[in-house]
Amino acid sequence: MTDPRARGPASEAMEDLFPGFSTQDLTTEPGVHIRVRTGGRGAPLLLLHGHPQTHAIWHKVAPALAAHFTLVLADLRGYGDSARPAGDAGHLAHSKRTMARDMLHVMRSLGHERFSVLAHDRGARVAHRLALDHAAAVRRLVLLDIAPTLAMYEQTGEAFARAYWHWFFLIQPAPLPERLIAADPAAYVRDVMGRRSAGLAPFDPRALAEYQRTLALPGTAHGICEDYRASAGIDLEHDRTDRDRGVRLAAPLLALWGRDGVVHRCFQPLAEWRRVADDVRGEALPCGHYIAEEAPDVLLQAALPFLTAA
Repeated sequence: MTDPRARGPASEAMEDLFPGFSTQDLTTEPGVHIRVRTGGRGAPLLLLHGHPQTHAIWHKVAPALAAHFTLVLADLRGYGDSARPAGDAGHLAHSKRTMARDMLHVMRSLGHERFSVLAHDRGARVAHRLALDHAAAVRRLVLLDIAPTLAMYEQTGEAFARAYWHWFFLIQPAPLPERLIAADPAAYVRDVMGRRSAGLAPFDPRALAEYQRTLALPGTAHGICEDYRASAGIDLEHDRTDRDRGVRLAAPLLALWGRDGVVHRCFQPLAEWRRVADDVRGEALPCGHYIAEEAPDVLLQAALPFLTAA
């Protein structure tokens, strides 16, 4: 198994994308290190990325956000330059509960006991669990282009399964999907991201190269697959337990999703979030799945008033 401490070197392109930001690795448990980039001033805001990406997704919105917030941009475990812990039979090491604890530890290590979260895709699922398990820590929550995991699995139909084929490919038993991804990780990034509604046009070549670089690191394919295996198993158990016990999101939630994306086409995100949260607002934005890179100005226009509200 790949050494869970193995990480790639800091990319010079990332320094260009985030001028004035600093980078460090924080240990959240033995053998697990989370790569974080920090910058800005003001109240703390945690930013979490999705698949198959890294915290580089925020480079178009980070300068504007940094004028209002102390930003903490993190790579999820198994992604980017964070650690790649070995999977386990129950996929507990990659459950959203475990990944949420990573982020709570990161924020506390940086002196932030209470903070807001802006998160996309897989990171938004981690943020959802973070706000459920550690409600006192999360002030406000912006979730990008997802509906709750349990709702999406329970309502899966043919259109969704065809569009989100990777959900069902990545959960296949190891090492089948890992081997296929590792055979050509750059092509995997291009194919998964480029076949969405906007193609590859929205992505800065430096950011795209970063996604390809980190996916090629030993252990990343396994970490990504374990993330999805957890979501199809232990994460659903946790979500069903919350539903049965009446546990709901208390933090104010802004749900934003792409009008040209699969989530908008196959689900009713606002209605689904209102089933599990007490204070919800949201809307579809004129873009596809990768909101922060496709429509950064629109995202800022929608999210900043919410995040800066008293």
